[in-house]
Amino acid sequence: MIITSLLDTDLYKFTMMQVVLHQFPGAQVEYRFKCRNPGVQLAPCVAEIREEIRALCSLHFQESELDYLRSMRFIKSDFVDFLGLFRLNEKYITVTALENGEIDITIQGPWLHIILFEVPVLAIVNEVYFRNVQRLPDFTLGRARLDTKMALLREPGLAELKIADYGTRRRFSRAWHEEVLRVLATRLGTAQSPGTAPGTAGQFAGTSNVWFAWELGLTPLGTMAHEYLQACQALGPRLRDSQVFAFESWAKEYRGDLGIALSDVYGMSAFLRDFDMYFCKLFDGARHDSGDPFAWGERLIEHYKHNRVDPRTKTLIFSDSLTVPRTIELYQQFRGRCQLAFGIGTNLTNDLGDPPAHVPLQIVIKMTRCNGQPVAKLSDTPSKNMCQDEKYLAYLRQVFEIETSA
Repeated sequence: MIITSLLDTDLYKFTMMQVVLHQFPGAQVEYRFKCRNPGVQLAPCVAEIREEIRALCSLHFQESELDYLRSMRFIKSDFVDFLGLFRLNEKYITVTALENGEIDITIQGPWLHIILFEVPVLAIVNEVYFRNVQRLPDFTLGRARLDTKMALLREPGLAELKIADYGTRRRFSRAWHEEVLRVLATRLGTAQSPGTAPGTAGQFAGTSNVWFAWELGLTPLGTMAHEYLQACQALGPRLRDSQVFAFESWAKEYRGDLGIALSDVYGMSAFLRDFDMYFCKLFDGARHDSGDPFAWGERLIEHYKHNRVDPRTKTLIFSDSLTVPRTIELYQQFRGRCQLAFGIGTNLTNDLGDPPAHVPLQIVIKMTRCNGQPVAKLSDTPSKNMCQDEKYLAYLRQVFEIETSA
């Protein structure tokens, strides 16, 4: 089995799932799979993928896992009680081989009961694919590249730069993911590392993966993802107010905790129009996931100043296709002007070679419908947009005053 625990997923799946349980328990949604790499032949892997998903659906939460979730300050007892009864159900997911060699994955059903499919299914697709096409991975090269990245992070003047792992969904394999995390924690140090002085921390901030956070004694990290704001297009009172509705519903659930807002479901300009002084003060910061990160950071800092909020008290999180050199560039531009956090994904957990021998998969599973209506993401990177209804996309652009080129 590739997935052996339902904790082997990103923390924000649980934080969003708790909101769904308490505020939207009747929502019905649909997710669709997309591979952004052209021509990747995943169809030969369908039988193995289905077998792994069947095994995933046999899992349930162990008492020790539930105790770990219950220990988190923002996880509520009734949610953990619900998880004690929870299983993923295979009837809600279909995997189909297409004639062109690609695959279709559709997940459809109650949001509360299918929200945990996304991350482990993507991890399954990745690992099944790579164990078939790359039977002799270059782990020696991967370890050398990881050493190089850590050496860059330990250069003079970067002691306060901290990175986190966001690489579960696109990892080469679970075993390689674990090795990377162990090396980062040992070599860069964490707040929990032996010998770390009180009140200080190493350069490895933690991981989005709840299972490895528990197993390795790391800090689990995450708040909200795009699907949460997308669903609010159908769940809120009015489409134009859906972003405000999403942030207010989040604040209602967490009362100031987990205060990082995702900024790119409708693009940065639409985000700033809705992220007024109230939200600037209420939320701890925002996360970048598309568009030019340098321009995004400058705009957000100016926005805080305009709303009479000291940006040095707020956190800017960067998580879009980061590499260590790009992370260092961002740190050098914004250090001292705000609080900073960096989440690196594929470049940490799937950097084992070069094309054509090794090409990481750019795969996603995105929500496409909620309560019978289309939902969409209109990010500042057009290739990240995902919606099957062009009329709805046009309407969404009109409502949020988004230029067609965006």
